[in-house]
Amino acid sequence: MITNPTGTSSDTVERSTRSRPDPDPAAAVARTPAPAPPAPPRRRKRPHTPLDPRPSIPLTLVTGLVLVYTLLPLVWLLINATKDQGDLLDSFGLWFGRDFNLWDNISRTLTYDDGAFVRWTLNTFLYVAAGAGGATLLAVLGGYALAVYEFPGRRAVFAVVIGAVAVPGTALAVPTFLMFSGMGLANTPWAVIIPSLVSPFGLYLMWVFTAEAVPTELLEAARIDGAGELRIFFRVALPLLMPGTVTVLLFAMVATWNNYFLPLIMIKDPDWYPLTLGLNAWSAQARTAGGEPVFDLIITGSVLTIAPVVLIFLLLQRYWQSGLAAGSVKE
Repeated sequence: MITNPTGTSSDTVERSTRSRPDPDPAAAVARTPAPAPPAPPRRRKRPHTPLDPRPSIPLTLVTGLVLVYTLLPLVWLLINATKDQGDLLDSFGLWFGRDFNLWDNISRTLTYDDGAFVRWTLNTFLYVAAGAGGATLLAVLGGYALAVYEFPGRRAVFAVVIGAVAVPGTALAVPTFLMFSGMGLANTPWAVIIPSLVSPFGLYLMWVFTAEAVPTELLEAARIDGAGELRIFFRVALPLLMPGTVTVLLFAMVATWNNYFLPLIMIKDPDWYPLTLGLNAWSAQARTAGGEPVFDLIITGSVLTIAPVVLIFLLLQRYWQSGLAAGSVKE
């Protein structure tokens, strides 16, 4: 222990100094060190998964190019549908003309050639309602039967369906024409409707979708409760099949609406033309020497032809994800 000249130890002096009150509280507060701020928490990077992929600049550029390639013809069509025949030939294709003539073009398109466009539109709706609607109904019934019931020859049916999917429709057009001509059905609406009822891809899609969407246990529970097969199909299975049914319906509708080659070889009467053949007839007329130039009406008719398909798609797309669990709860 070290003793200072006054006879007190250094420890005693230090304790008395610490115990003595500071005459200036403000200075004491100023001398007090400020607490260190807490360190910010470290952000952990989320691992990239298939549901949260890593951003890819090349993939984004390719997607943008595909989007431009897809929308550019549609934009050109919408812009040029507002021009008359003179502006259509003199102005820039991706900009509007001097006057906005959309409503006048629509009126002239609907009344030109004694209302031929309206007649072709009604024919197209007939082919879509009968052909695409019937194809969807047969695909749903056939796919449900093939997925739910066991019967001899099921594998053979599967092989035939897969083979039919691989055969292009154009390869069957000429044999179909010869067959319908021999039956006296050529140049009639039945020559377009009946072939449209056969949809191997729709049947295969509904077969696979039914096998995944309709649990066998659910069907067995319904049978134990005493429900018949028709009631099980309409009350239990059909709500579960709604997304697949809408998908097949949209595919069939678009294929029938845009069908060109089959009506071309089957129908010779302009009164039974669909829109695809009718607009092609106007185009051939406009290109013929001495024919009336109606390119403005052809473009406007193309816009009117696209509009119903887009509208139907927008109305039906909400059913794609609906019905996934409907019907699985017993009432």
